[in-house]
Amino acid sequence: MIAGWKEYTVADVISTVIDYRGKTPKKLGGDWSDSGYRALSAKNIKMGKIVQLDSIRYVSEEMYRCWMKEEVQKGDILITSEAPFGQIYYWDSDEKIVLSQRLFAVRVNESFYPKYIYFYMTSSFFQAELDGRATGTTVVGLRQPELLKCKIFAPEYQEQKRIADILWCLEQKVNNNEAINENLLQQAQAIFKDRFLINVDMPDNWKCMTLGDVSEMSAGGDKPKIISNQKTEECQYPIYANGISDEGLYGFTTHYKISAESVTVSARGTIGFVCLRHLPYTPIVRLVTLVPHQSIISAQYLFLWLKSIPIHGTGTTQQQLTVPDFRKTEIIIPTKAEMIAFTETVAPLFQQMWSNQDENAKLAELRNALLPRLMSGELDVSDIDI
Repeated sequence: MIAGWKEYTVADVISTVIDYRGKTPKKLGGDWSDSGYRALSAKNIKMGKIVQLDSIRYVSEEMYRCWMKEEVQKGDILITSEAPFGQIYYWDSDEKIVLSQRLFAVRVNESFYPKYIYFYMTSSFFQAELDGRATGTTVVGLRQPELLKCKIFAPEYQEQKRIADILWCLEQKVNNNEAINENLLQQAQAIFKDRFLINVDMPDNWKCMTLGDVSEMSAGGDKPKIISNQKTEECQYPIYANGISDEGLYGFTTHYKISAESVTVSARGTIGFVCLRHLPYTPIVRLVTLVPHQSIISAQYLFLWLKSIPIHGTGTTQQQLTVPDFRKTEIIIPTKAEMIAFTETVAPLFQQMWSNQDENAKLAELRNALLPRLMSGELDVSDIDI
């Protein structure tokens, strides 16, 4: 062990556990609301991110008071107990929230720096501890007593702070870029709606076509034989599958199937999550890919059109989007001149989004490289002041 570092358990470093995973509005004599306090569940937590915002439900003031006897505070750490298991989020807000299904929170005691404990919990060291103490086969989960036994290694408080603040700067830059990209996307959507949707009577020289007319559509294929969890020199092409966390990123592989600008749509389970792709990639299961015919339509127009319409699947047990049915979906196509003018208008917005995404990928690589070295004491940060 590094000099000055000590071994603790989660029970040693926390003062409070907030765990209301068995509660539901109906069990408390009420129901969900259309507005009020957000109720986060495990599906809304991805390591360091809140995802699937559209799925977040709300409760009233009365229900919140009944549910959250112990309130989540700024600096608490949210942990998913299953489906997905072991995802960690640092609550850096004064917003009052409800902890719903498969999600609980811990509060770090005054002897430890909360952000350090958060980052340690995201490290491979701690995640291995979680994996070793998890139970279940079909659905892997973690009981609270087992969580409290997990080990945490930490230096003295000021060094904890220096280590965590370095990583926090990187994480905040990523979050800021994502917020900028969300604003840029909203600008592009507003321009699209103003030109093609809001109070627009379809001119005679516009056409009503189908997605099959304007694009090459295909279902995602099988998983590649070579898959890496991280981008490497050999595995540099992203693999995308169904799902909305990290835009469905499954991993990286040695080759790509799609190189043209295209649009992907999630096709099973979560239906209709739409992404614009501009770099070579490989699509796999539960994903539909549309490569636009550039002589008719731009990828940006196709993407924004699909973002503006409801996309429904078929089936009873589990909804799915099939290529033959999706090809029949109608789309309005303006004149070629209008298509070119619109695409030229929104292109700078998408270019900035992609630039921010590239920067975030580099920041994520830096964070992933630094995290284990900082959390093991391999890097000395005693002289760093940020």
